[in-house]
Amino acid sequence: MIRTPKVGDTGELSLIVDSSHTIRFGELGVPEVLSTPTLVWYLEHSAREVLLPLFEPNEACVGVHVDIHHLAATPMGHKVVCRAKVIHVDGRVVTFQVEAHDESELVARGTHKRAIIDTRRFSQAVSRKSKP
Repeated sequence: MIRTPKVGDTGELSLIVDSSHTIRFGELGVPEVLSTPTLVWYLEHSAREVLLPLFEPNEACVGVHVDIHHLAATPMGHKVVCRAKVIHVDGRVVTFQVEAHDESELVARGTHKRAIIDTRRFSQAVSRKSKP
């Protein structure tokens, strides 16, 4: 790593909810809303944004733990802002506080951990598993 992440470092991503981000309830007559898997993806990637500028060429990060509470529904067309803040660094594992807000309220909060990996070793491990 170029430098170790610091407690308080932040990352942010936003999206405007469209049909590719929603869950459909079909015949139930419930409107399409932001799906939990999509929300988690954006929260994970807001944490990743914190780490990307710190990597050496052979480094990346992977998610290793997610604890998210999806608190409120967000309809299509609304903006959601996802933020991640470093709250703990333990060697190569970084813990983030994550939150998402839409135009009206807090829609999610929780914690997320990412591990910094050596891409060469990671690729070798995956290749060994892929062989018959």
